[in-house]
Amino acid sequence: MARIRRLDGDSGSVVVARDLSIDYPGRHGAGRFEAVQGIDLTIEAGELFGVVGESGAGKSSLARVLAGRAGRANEGPTISGGSLTVLGVPLRNVGERTRRLLTAGIGFLPQHAGRTLRADLTVAENVAEPIFERDRHYDQRDAGRRAAELLDAVQLPLGVMAKYPYELSNGQRQRVAIARSLILEPRIWIADEPTGGVDVTVKGPVLDTLLELQSDRVFTALIVSHDASVMRRLTDRIAVLHRGTIVGLGPVEQVLSSPDHPYIRGLRQDYELRTGPIVLPGDSE
Repeated sequence: MARIRRLDGDSGSVVVARDLSIDYPGRHGAGRFEAVQGIDLTIEAGELFGVVGESGAGKSSLARVLAGRAGRANEGPTISGGSLTVLGVPLRNVGERTRRLLTAGIGFLPQHAGRTLRADLTVAENVAEPIFERDRHYDQRDAGRRAAELLDAVQLPLGVMAKYPYELSNGQRQRVAIARSLILEPRIWIADEPTGGVDVTVKGPVLDTLLELQSDRVFTALIVSHDASVMRRLTDRIAVLHRGTIVGLGPVEQVLSSPDHPYIRGLRQDYELRTGPIVLPGDSE
């Protein structure tokens, strides 16, 4: 299991949510839809934290808001209640200038990120694009060097730099997207289904790569997944979301070993089918 590593310059809590609610505007004039309902959550500096839940549980909405991608009043997702602080910045009603400064320190890997790479840019240009979105005068050679370092870190040959996304496999495109999301050297990295769309034969190496990146670059991470076995491989603790509320919180085995909620019981069954019976430290053989 992963272990918390403290970040230079960071101490204490990187994410603090208190009674946080998130909603979306309703369609065709209908009332707003509440995706996350009054949750409390704290993520420590250097921690690898997981959010697990079924489709529609509110995982992606939470990830987008934590990444500073919350919408305005009529766009969503929007913080509708409670408070949320990320890297010391309160996000409820945050101004655009402050949001822009904050998101420079947050890496975000959206769902199906490998599919969102720009088809008209090479791999190197896709990875380096966030640099030029921040500073269009940035040195081209330095940007290329940084892109090459990250592509090497995600275990892609440097020969892919001149290729276009359509020339790569799904797994390779996902690795390119991971490199892109880390190019600004974020203090916190938020990844929504980082192995989504990746063939099962390369899922293990992708997970290993993520752990190596976090160990080498030492950032706080929040990983979103529907798969508890992925959570065990990557995270220190998890929050289980069900219909917008947290129904379990703690290390994976600890949460699944006390399945008080029906959804967690189903999650445990799926987990044990994939990995075998849960054995907690101190349990008899």
